[in-house]
Amino acid sequence: MSDNEFSDSKLVVLALAQDEPSAFGELVRRHQSAVRHFLRHLCGDAAQADDLAQDTFVNAFRSLRQFRGQSSFLTWLLGIAHNRYRNARRLKREVLFAPADLPEADPTVPEQQRSDLRSDLADALRLLDPDEQTAVHLFYHQDLSHPEIASITGWPLGTVKTYLARAKEKLRPFLQAWNPKL
Repeated sequence: MSDNEFSDSKLVVLALAQDEPSAFGELVRRHQSAVRHFLRHLCGDAAQADDLAQDTFVNAFRSLRQFRGQSSFLTWLLGIAHNRYRNARRLKREVLFAPADLPEADPTVPEQQRSDLRSDLADALRLLDPDEQTAVHLFYHQDLSHPEIASITGWPLGTVKTYLARAKEKLRPFLQAWNPKL
């Protein structure tokens, strides 16, 4: 089965019908990077994120009949991943944002300055509460819309907007030196 032979929806149908045993495997291959990236940003621990990603896909396979196609398959998966993360966070009571997992800065900026910016950004992100961190990651790193974030997290749309607004307000004073226009 080629990577783009079928849409996600078609692969879900095939996986449920068990006509194509590799259908769910193809869904995993398509979306594992996005799920792992999301969880690594939330956890700050690559090993824990990989464990949670595996749990996400096991849970998704077991719950595949619950996928209704009202959102993209990836949005549905990220919702499961977010729930796995929240459950783990409740058990651990610790959340970290790893500087190594932050996106790369502008390559035209000197390395020392990029390193300083990444460090300042990591420090600033640690000031956010876990829900604000989640909203920031989904919006800025995953490029998801407010309604998609609401679908993933189960938060009302207004709550998503509030978390993003609060996060921006908290981050502004710490990052203003990098962009005085903030």
